[in-house]
Amino acid sequence: MSSAFSSLCPFCEASALASMQMPFRSVARRASWRPSMGGTSGLGSIRNMASEQKSRPSRMTLSPKVRQSTPEIAPSGRPVRRRTTSPFGAMNQTSADIRGKAFNKISAAEQKRASRFKPGGAKEPAKSADPYKALKMQRALAPVSYGHRASVKQSIADVDSFSDFDLLPSIQEAVASQALKGLADISPTPIQRLAIPALLGTDGKKRRHKTPAPLEETSDKSDMQQFLLAAETGSGKTLAYLLPIIDAIKRQEIVDTEVEASETAKKEAEKKRKGNVFELEPPPLSNDAHPTTGRPRAIILLPTAELVSQVGAVAKSLSHTVKFRSALVSAAFSGQVIRNRLFSPAGIDVLISTPHLLSSITESDPNVLSRVTHLVIDEADSLLDRSFTPLTGSILDRATPSLKQLVLCSATIPRSLDSYLRKKFPDTRRLATPNLHAIPRRVQLSVVDVEKDPYKGNRNLACADTIWNLGREIAESAEESRDVTKRVIVFVNEREKTIELADYLQSKGVDAVALNRDTNDRKQTDVLDDFTGVATTSNNSDKYGKKSPSPSPPTTSTPLAAPASGRRQLANVKVLVMTDLGSRGIDTLLVKTVVLYDVPHTSIDFIHRLGRVGRMGRRGRALVLVGKGDRRDIVKEVREGMFKGQALI
Repeated sequence: MSSAFSSLCPFCEASALASMQMPFRSVARRASWRPSMGGTSGLGSIRNMASEQKSRPSRMTLSPKVRQSTPEIAPSGRPVRRRTTSPFGAMNQTSADIRGKAFNKISAAEQKRASRFKPGGAKEPAKSADPYKALKMQRALAPVSYGHRASVKQSIADVDSFSDFDLLPSIQEAVASQALKGLADISPTPIQRLAIPALLGTDGKKRRHKTPAPLEETSDKSDMQQFLLAAETGSGKTLAYLLPIIDAIKRQEIVDTEVEASETAKKEAEKKRKGNVFELEPPPLSNDAHPTTGRPRAIILLPTAELVSQVGAVAKSLSHTVKFRSALVSAAFSGQVIRNRLFSPAGIDVLISTPHLLSSITESDPNVLSRVTHLVIDEADSLLDRSFTPLTGSILDRATPSLKQLVLCSATIPRSLDSYLRKKFPDTRRLATPNLHAIPRRVQLSVVDVEKDPYKGNRNLACADTIWNLGREIAESAEESRDVTKRVIVFVNEREKTIELADYLQSKGVDAVALNRDTNDRKQTDVLDDFTGVATTSNNSDKYGKKSPSPSPPTTSTPLAAPASGRRQLANVKVLVMTDLGSRGIDTLLVKTVVLYDVPHTSIDFIHRLGRVGRMGRRGRALVLVGKGDRRDIVKEVREGMFKGQALI
């Protein structure tokens, strides 16, 4: 051993002795300790020792270049893009690449934490890219791009009056004298400016002078025109589809008269040619029914009997000037009345009904749908859902052979309706207004915190106190007359709550009536007519047979009237407690205040409930009761969207 170290220099001897003191395993791993030939053997051993002390990389760590392979070159000289849709296309990737979007490796929690702090350490509130983050999990509306909304605004800007439409003179006269009688501004609304030219077939051009085909000829489904009218509540959708339909019916009558005259002339010429003067024709029978008896030319489907009465009143007002025959049938009428209206000897042009009643009629008499050329499905988001689709679909299938035009109307476009139209009617032309899915800015939304004093979680008490405060505002306001009755609608989510809340409000001296799905159809019509001012009752009994409070005109500056019983009564305020049964289509021009007892489940319910006020350009007010367990963030986002005038989607 000594002879072996004698040939080394002192520095090399010291390094050799230090290496001999290391564990045997470390020495065995080092195979390059042996001195090599040349004068640099000592330096080589030191370099090997330094490299051993460095940390070795883990065998489970992939190289950052593991996913990079030799690019394939196309004949054009450019690299071929790698396909990720193949079974092996996503192998050897260090980052997720889903649908062409590379996801960041940083978790969502780390991104949120990093976005709240500036580099200097100052806190910054996190801002979400989605303006309706809370509504994202609850919204069920189909999106409408803002580019489409802007283009619609430009297309309807040139229309100022109904005279710009290619309607018959009698129809234009009926609009001013009957349909919009008493209104100072009779200019068409955005949906009317958009829909009437499209349904007439003009679209800003002159009417195509094309003779319509006789009604007896059948048409293929491809020849049927399909339209979707989507506009906010209270925007005049009824006139938007009713005026073009009446125009088409009257023009068809002109064509039928000309055809009948030509056939009569041919018969007279044939008789003269034969020259048989002794042949006499039998006199026409006076009891012959009209050819259109029980066979209407246009059908309007509505979900409830209240809407049938409302649309029927508009059609009746137009018929005084235009002279066409319309009939409204619903469960609110007896069987004899329905039979006399539908099978009148004078004939029928427009039939307004519900799907349930019309479906039962067509089961016994399928010829009712044999001459239908125009079919309107109003409130299509309800009539084409799971509960109404079998009935509405059967009527549509039976009317398709003679159908020329299919019109669907709705205040919202849910995703379910959007997918149904894309599947069943892909050629549907969608006519949506710029303010679709938006709550008007003229509606003021206030929040009442139920958890604060003096309510302390009592939602019924908060509702009653809110209505009493509205009554005090009426008494203190000098703008409104004292004999004007203020009407308030209270919306709840459960139908069992309607009767309970109405009884509670009556116990607090509020004139309240309940309305839900279990209410009889005739009683529903009477309650809504009484509430909306269509009909007035002479007695003080409500529609359920109970004795309701009889408010007397206040004689003081307070809304309190002290009856003989000594209980306080809220005068000049009528309250209707209902579910979403009355949130669709009901004309509530006299209603200026809506109370949301429960926070709506979806953005669709928000739109329909708040749409009961602010109709036809009027101002309105809404109050929502928010308590424990309610989504306050949803209410906050709806208020911000209303303030900015943005659509909820």
